[in-house]
Amino acid sequence: MSAFTIPLSGLAAESDALNVIANNLANLNTDGYKDQNVSFSDIFNQLQGVSGNGDPIQVGSGVQVGAIVSNYTDGTPTSTGIDSNMALQGNGFFAVENAGDSQMSFTRAGNFTVNEQGQLATADGQLVLGYPAVDGKISTSAALAPIDVNQQNTIPGVATTSFQMTTNLDAGAATGATLSSPITVYDSLGNTHTLTVQYAKTGTNTWSYSLSVPSADVGGTGATTQVASGTLTFDSSGNLLTPQSPVSGIKIAGLADGAADMNVSWDLTGSGGSAILTQQAATSGTASTSQNGYGVGTLTGYSVLPDGTVQGQFSNNQTLALGQVAVASFANVQGLQQLGSGNLEATAASGAAVIGTAEAGGNGNIIGGSVEDSNVSLSTEFSNMIVAQQGYEANAKVLTTMDQVVQATIQLIT
Repeated sequence: MSAFTIPLSGLAAESDALNVIANNLANLNTDGYKDQNVSFSDIFNQLQGVSGNGDPIQVGSGVQVGAIVSNYTDGTPTSTGIDSNMALQGNGFFAVENAGDSQMSFTRAGNFTVNEQGQLATADGQLVLGYPAVDGKISTSAALAPIDVNQQNTIPGVATTSFQMTTNLDAGAATGATLSSPITVYDSLGNTHTLTVQYAKTGTNTWSYSLSVPSADVGGTGATTQVASGTLTFDSSGNLLTPQSPVSGIKIAGLADGAADMNVSWDLTGSGGSAILTQQAATSGTASTSQNGYGVGTLTGYSVLPDGTVQGQFSNNQTLALGQVAVASFANVQGLQQLGSGNLEATAASGAAVIGTAEAGGNGNIIGGSVEDSNVSLSTEFSNMIVAQQGYEANAKVLTTMDQVVQATIQLIT
């Protein structure tokens, strides 16, 4: 009897459903795994004739798997404390490529590591793609490239061009009283030099100042070499009258280490124009100093920002962008082909990948130091398994009933 094909199609369909459920449960703890659901559709009905009023009389031919749909809702992000790990929340996929053939694929599994070359890579060795950074500046118009977090990365020193000192000069000090305030500055090679500001009271509301560096630093003689000098005057409330801020023209020339001559300005006011050099009836002293140069720095660590920027931290207390992780989106995510190991491949059905960055163009954000868990729900899968089991048993019962009918028919003619 051809009718055997109907319950057999039901057995096959429910078997496929159980396979999908089993696969979901097997990947309950797979990073970035997306739950799948089976939807059924009936098979073309055969026309047996028409009823007295012309309605068609049709008998179905069974059931088939109509689609297996992936659920792309977010999995829960779990903190790992591993800098290279990333959890993508919202729309999008990480773009990765094989190191050998540069074949691009896509994944939600952000359990990335660092390979021997210092590049971010998947557990299978694929390279994580992004936009490169040059001198800390990211160009999203550049070609995609692996993200380099090599611990041998260094940034050159930057020469000091300005400095500040929060200083008070004692208004009650006797004429001839002095205060010495040193500050460390950097030259173009990243080497340090001690720049000292020497204050001396010359009269009521009047002080002289001189700036000097060690003579050995500039090939001079004696202990120190003066590089600038002048006079400070204050009003009766202790506010600085002259000179105007900033004091420019401070030149440190002929550096013995071969660095470029330094042109430094002394900023006498703080943020918003507030006074940081005052003459009040309090002990002379410098509370704090700051300057805008720094020495050579080596990469000590990095973190991933919500927009995918990989921010490097360096030994000279500077931060610099190392690159920005790319995020791909698709017109039809259900059209993506699964390759295994959490990888997906674009197809004609999915459309070409639209490459961008996190937090832009409708893409989600990235949580650094975390991974996205599987979004499989244990309770939902157990419920689906019970339904599939009942469906399988029902079709099996139909099949055995038909077999009994056939056996009874054979007995009639024998």
